Amino acid sequence: MSPTNRTVVVTGIGATTPLGGDSASTWDGLIAGRSGISTLEQDWAAELPVRIAGQIAVEPTEVLPRPLARKLDRSAQFALIATREAWADAGFTARAGEDNSVDADRLGAVVASGIGGVTTLLNQYDVLKEQGVRRVSPHTVPMLMPNSPSANVGLEINARAGVHSLVSACASGAEAVGYAIEMIRSGRADVVVAGGTEAAIHPLPIVAFANMMAMSKHNDDPQGASRPYDKARDGFVLGEGAGVIVLESAEHAAKRGARVYCEAIGQGLSADSHHIAQPEPTGRGIAAALEQLLSFTDIKPAEIVHLNAHATSTPQGDVAEVKALRKVLGDDLDHVAISATKSMTGHLLGGAGGIETVSTVLALHRRLAPPTINLTDLDDEVEPGLVSPEARPLPEGPVVALNNSFGFGGHNVVLAFRTV
Repeated sequence: MSPTNRTVVVTGIGATTPLGGDSASTWDGLIAGRSGISTLEQDWAAELPVRIAGQIAVEPTEVLPRPLARKLDRSAQFALIATREAWADAGFTARAGEDNSVDADRLGAVVASGIGGVTTLLNQYDVLKEQGVRRVSPHTVPMLMPNSPSANVGLEINARAGVHSLVSACASGAEAVGYAIEMIRSGRADVVVAGGTEAAIHPLPIVAFANMMAMSKHNDDPQGASRPYDKARDGFVLGEGAGVIVLESAEHAAKRGARVYCEAIGQGLSADSHHIAQPEPTGRGIAAALEQLLSFTDIKPAEIVHLNAHATSTPQGDVAEVKALRKVLGDDLDHVAISATKSMTGHLLGGAGGIETVSTVLALHRRLAPPTINLTDLDDEVEPGLVSPEARPLPEGPVVALNNSFGFGGHNVVLAFRTV
């Protein structure tokens, strides 16, 4: 742990997802067990092997001024919308410096994307081929940069303590939150906006994932296609959106009288070093990340009551995660309420850790674990104990919740939060 070892808390949340245009509607959809997966009606989707996705519930152009939206990739649009909600939810009334309760030099931003501005890159290449060099947008490079979401968030709130963009595939959003916690704990910042975003619903990424046999092809049943832990699962469903939280030192939050959702305890990190796309089948790397988290913090396994699992609905990944949990937590796993919210949102890739962090924070704050839907025939290698088919109350008293995120390349991140 850092020598300064400052307590870090969550004071604001924001989201835009396939379930809703803000964190409240997203949470309502999760607790209701509502699927945000639908059929792709765009002309370009007609001949694709996969024609379903978790499309955003509220288009960014309905929220952002059109001149601003035209200068941002969709991933940055999502990040900005989620940030604005989280910033206001934390009680800030203007950007740092204009709101005197936060010092711009002590404010950071860590917003990640696993793929970055892929839709801008592909769309502008089409413009180049079909309309010529003079029609390519001069905003193309700032839009397609992987750091575009974090850079635009940093500009929005006037963050000057550091603006960072971590890229670890589908673990990116969670690693961003973990890095933000460490920025505050080490004394680099007092407040950090952190999370993940992704906008990759485009023919090329969809076909590429489909040809890897990574995606579900249940085109005839969009809402039932994402089915973590079920015997009939056949891959993930692509989603889009963003989830962002405001992290703050407990001292700074108390000084300005901020409402606190929970404590952000820290992260555990590891790498599988096994395969570029497949998880290590025994869950060794996942277990190592969880063991690191437990060894670097004061968390006791008996305190852990909830887990928002990575659980993408892939045959190998879902089982490896459960094996790792049992290996590290032993009998204490039996009292953990495990939720697989990708069953409702789809898999937001680098944005997954962001919206699932928002879900984890709200689960602790509301003392309620979201359900896993579409679970009708439990895999023989997955033990019972999943939250399904309805939401489950969490116990009173000081308790801990975890959020797991893993990514291609063998990246493993486990985040921990505690009630206050």
